[in-house]
Amino acid sequence: QVQLVESGGGLVQPGGSLRLTCAASGFTFGDYAMSWHRQNPGKEREWVATNTPSGARTDYADSVKGRFTVSRDNAKNTVYLQMNNVKPEDTAVYYCVAGSYYNTRYNPDSAMNIRGEGTLVTVSS
Repeated sequence: QVQLVESGGGLVQPGGSLRLTCAASGFTFGDYAMSWHRQNPGKEREWVATNTPSGARTDYADSVKGRFTVSRDNAKNTVYLQMNNVKPEDTAVYYCVAGSYYNTRYNPDSAMNIRGEGTLVTVSS
């Protein structure tokens, strides 16, 4: 079964850290770029970051640059989003998307992509 499953969300205080995990199955993970997006109810969806298939390059949104880091382990079919120095505005459902670099970053809802259901991150004191 082709799927992505996110985990690791929860409640974290401002300034704290959290690591999200996206586990892939049913496809050749190492052939796919991976993107993270987030959506807070009442706000537009926001692109967070995109990691190339080899993992050699990651592009980040300005809002998370320097605080978030994406890494991937192709042997484990897993991509991670390390979130440091989190802020209340980081509160959102975070989900991962697999596909081409362009589609996962700019067209996350494309039928060519594989998308997870998301995990909720709440930043609050």
